Amino acid sequence: MAFDIDMIKEVYANMAERVDKAREVVGKPLTLSEKILYSHLWDGTPSKAFVRGKDYVDFAPDRIACQDATAQMALLQFMQAGKPKVAVPTTVHCDHLIQAKQGAAADLKRANETSSEVFNFLASVSNKYGIGFWEPGAGIIHQVVLENYAFPGGMMIGTDSHTVNAGGLGMVAIGVGGADAVDVMAGMAWELKFPKLIGVKLTGKISGWTAPKDVILKVAEILTVKGGTGAIVEYFGPGAKSLSCTGKGTICNMGAEIGATTSTFGYDESMERYLRATDREDVADAANNVKDYLTADAEVYDNPEQYFDQVIEIDLSTLMPHLNGPFTPDLATEVGTMTDKAKANDWPLAVEWGLIGSCTNSSYEDLSRASSIAQQALDKKLKTKAEFGINPGSEQVRYTADRDGILEVFEKLDAKIFTNACGPCIGQWARYEDPKNAPKNSIVHSFNRNFAKRADGNPNTHAFVASPEMTAAIAIAGRLDFNPITDKLINEDGEEVMLDEPTGWELPPKGFEVKENGYVQPVADGSGVEVVVNPNSERLELLTPFKPIGNDITGAKLLIKAFGKCTTDHISMAGPWLRFRGHLDNISNNCLIGAVNAYNQKTNFVKSQLTGEYAGVPDTQREYKAKGIKTVVVGDHNYGEGSSREHAAMEPRHLGVAAVIVKSFARIHETNLKKQGMLALTFANENDYDLIQEDDTFNFLDLNAFAPEKPLTIELVHADGSKDTIQVNHTYNNAQIEWFNAGSALNLIAAQNA
Repeated sequence: MAFDIDMIKEVYANMAERVDKAREVVGKPLTLSEKILYSHLWDGTPSKAFVRGKDYVDFAPDRIACQDATAQMALLQFMQAGKPKVAVPTTVHCDHLIQAKQGAAADLKRANETSSEVFNFLASVSNKYGIGFWEPGAGIIHQVVLENYAFPGGMMIGTDSHTVNAGGLGMVAIGVGGADAVDVMAGMAWELKFPKLIGVKLTGKISGWTAPKDVILKVAEILTVKGGTGAIVEYFGPGAKSLSCTGKGTICNMGAEIGATTSTFGYDESMERYLRATDREDVADAANNVKDYLTADAEVYDNPEQYFDQVIEIDLSTLMPHLNGPFTPDLATEVGTMTDKAKANDWPLAVEWGLIGSCTNSSYEDLSRASSIAQQALDKKLKTKAEFGINPGSEQVRYTADRDGILEVFEKLDAKIFTNACGPCIGQWARYEDPKNAPKNSIVHSFNRNFAKRADGNPNTHAFVASPEMTAAIAIAGRLDFNPITDKLINEDGEEVMLDEPTGWELPPKGFEVKENGYVQPVADGSGVEVVVNPNSERLELLTPFKPIGNDITGAKLLIKAFGKCTTDHISMAGPWLRFRGHLDNISNNCLIGAVNAYNQKTNFVKSQLTGEYAGVPDTQREYKAKGIKTVVVGDHNYGEGSSREHAAMEPRHLGVAAVIVKSFARIHETNLKKQGMLALTFANENDYDLIQEDDTFNFLDLNAFAPEKPLTIELVHADGSKDTIQVNHTYNNAQIEWFNAGSALNLIAAQNA
């Protein structure tokens, strides 16, 4: 039986009336995305049509999911809200703080020792406030959500950018910062700009070496890392129906890499099969009663150009396997065309590791198809040329795969079976003693992101994203340009052999099985549960409310002008810094240390206008803060892409940065900055980025008249006394300006609850 089945049935009970009314007010047939959005309005029954990409809308999500790295700050904030219990079903999943090193048993034991303080805190907060708690080792948040909580037609938010994985089960699932989640936990509306809609029509059917992963790798090539910003990507067509539910999840998961608000598929038979296989017959039966409301109206898919803002068509029958990378998930190369491209770009052709897993590709189907390639290596007397690592997605997947002999196949090839956790995908991989000085090399993985230093901390690691089965084949061959469709390998007997096409199971033939799934139910009344935070802890720190920045920003200094790509990994690194995710002051020591200074092309080396000396970004900023001097950060396009981590907004805020001015923002990061009471601004003229000089002072001339849709004017005072005046735009509405005036959105919530 499903968790929260009464809530799911209530969503379905309201759906027909709300969707029918929405169709009436919009005046045309509806996409699936619109049906879910309009049926989850905070005000209930729709009464007006919203303008895509313009109108801010209040929504009522059905549930919230948090992973352990972001849950710490989210729950520390929720503790300030003054509520006895979360207002909607919420879960916490311990998957980020487990480092991959020796293998599952040893790594989990070490994590439970080194992070016990954090796990105990999360368990006690969850117990106190009515939150479901998934213990370390239970699985990766998004795989666990797909197996237990996701349901067609629902809306959920999660404090992780890959929350979008649940679109594989027909949800509108959106990654947010912790402050957004706190709003909903506290019983308030969740605000989102009504998304634009991108339709992806899939025709044909994948076969051979092509996998669902290749669909999103191709979409990433087409749309690039920012092409989906502000939009929901809705997949449809006969090709979409031919994909498995977990395959759909893979595609939706990596929608985060194109900046999409989320991605989703209409309810179909593969979703019903998955629901029934994961012991949720009750959800499948309830969904079947409203199934016409759980996909787009027929007219939409018949004439998609009339209903979507953009339409892409991909023929799965001709789609080739892809390798995307290095250093960005949208740089696509078809298998079979890698050799010349790699040589031209000096990418190492020898592959040192093949890694299978992560929230993107760790399902039973993924492991079974990859193991079919591994079994061939054993049968055909092939040795793997690269090392092999496997991260199962959940304890249920691991236990079932182990029962069915799948993990044994990998182990016979000397693969390391890591914990059911994120591991290398998020930089929790103890690959090197000294990552910064590690050698240039290539790895292939089935993860979602491949930014520099992402997996192992080594800036010289060239990481390429592929399907699990292609990752397995390349690990066996040991070459980046290996094409299993055409290339032969030499086995131990000196014979030429070829790998056959992968095979596998959509769902386990003998059904899923698990002994201990790792779930802890909260007590009914948590009022007697005490949450203790040691005031001397290095890992956890109770929060102090931010003071308003104020409308008088004059004499502000430039902290850093970031050059090129500046993701949330650059602003607040993961890896070893994950241990400080619950301690704002300590983790602020990584603030912007990965951003490239435009004036010297170095990281963590900026000029102090107080001393004229160069030093680390956090050190320099702390000096400004000590003197009461506000500062400004300047950035390029798509600033803050990547993970949803709100630490990338909270750290500069904590250290005294008043404004971030960029050419364009990634959606989640812009919202996070707003929530923390900062100014998130964009150049009205992109070329004004070039006017910013290293010793500049910023005077905000009209911030006292801060208002929606009204640009702000800034005077730049250069070191030689000359001045430039520039205009900056913003997307603040009246409610968000209240957050700024109050010091943060949370300050406003606390005041209202008081």
